[in-house]
Amino acid sequence: MSTIAGNLQAVEATIQVACEAAGRPRSTVQLLAVSKTFPAEAVLEAVAAGQRAFGENYLQEGVDKIAAVAKALPDTRLEWHFIGPIQSNKTRPIAASFDWVHTVERLKIAQRLSEQRPPELGPLNICLQVNISGEASKSGVTPDELPALAQAVAALPNLRLRGLMAIPEPQIDPELQRVPFARLRELAQDIVKSGIHLDTLSMGMSSDMRAAVLEGASIVRVGSAIFGARHYE
Repeated sequence: MSTIAGNLQAVEATIQVACEAAGRPRSTVQLLAVSKTFPAEAVLEAVAAGQRAFGENYLQEGVDKIAAVAKALPDTRLEWHFIGPIQSNKTRPIAASFDWVHTVERLKIAQRLSEQRPPELGPLNICLQVNISGEASKSGVTPDELPALAQAVAALPNLRLRGLMAIPEPQIDPELQRVPFARLRELAQDIVKSGIHLDTLSMGMSSDMRAAVLEGASIVRVGSAIFGARHYE
């Protein structure tokens, strides 16, 4: 068994235990394998082990990887999620290449994605990124600004607003990890009460996925626990 396949099994076991503790079916949590900085060959290993959804942070790397994997596996349908910062001049290739975008924090970006989404691909799935811990260094809309942004994005054609995404301030204590995830869940519930249907909470990574699942995550974004430590140049 390859290292990636073994790591996927271990992550799967962690999610399964967390779902059981939360009283949730395992089917309610999607594992998103974050393959940024790893080559297409690593994605192919993960696909061989049964993984089908992948997240990329860097546009050109992601677009190139999507093409390389599609060439290697022309008959395999994968789901690609863009989970990195979005520059307004890079929205066209994102809209044309990805199935999901998790990091929308401004209406201008959402408008461009809507305008540039090829109609034959169907609506682009959108999560709004919330700066849930109020960190100056983190991207995301503030909780106070979130309701207005959600209303505006939900009205755009060619997009489907699915839910919220957050990257909380890191915490070691498992109970402290749960606090911002619970807050994100509450924000989503408030939006649903306003009449907008949401079904997605994109939250939790390698170090805090259990806490995220306990608080209602529907997508956990896991990279290093699957592919290993990243080496940035």
